Amino acid sequence: MPFLRGVYLSQPMLLAVPTQYQPQDFLPIVVQFVLAVAFVAFAMITSHLLGPRRKSVVKDEAFECGIESVGNARTPISVKYFLTAILFVLFDVEVIFMYPWAVNFRQLGTTGFYEMIVFLALLMAGFAYVIKKGVLRWNEAR
Repeated sequence: MPFLRGVYLSQPMLLAVPTQYQPQDFLPIVVQFVLAVAFVAFAMITSHLLGPRRKSVVKDEAFECGIESVGNARTPISVKYFLTAILFVLFDVEVIFMYPWAVNFRQLGTTGFYEMIVFLALLMAGFAYVIKKGVLRWNEAR
């Protein structure tokens, strides 16, 4: 027999699960969101009102890593840099899909194995296309 707070129950308790959510069911989420926004607003306003107001030429100067900036920030950057970055993200995300597959390899059986073969074939076809187009050649002209 199930035991609850020192009382033996003859029948197990059933939990009531609402089939359709009512607006009042979302009240804790709304309250938490409002409290989070209120805390952020309070912290920003308080730090603005109570914080020091010391302005100087050095403090208002653009700063990054302690290195003084040299030249124009609008110098053109090669498109090959962006292509390489996008390809890295693309193939990295594709490889991430292999981890859940490897964890569930036994449960997926032969169907999962063949699906991964198709996935890898498409991945390698895309990689071959990138190599054929010469996107990863940095020092050579096309």
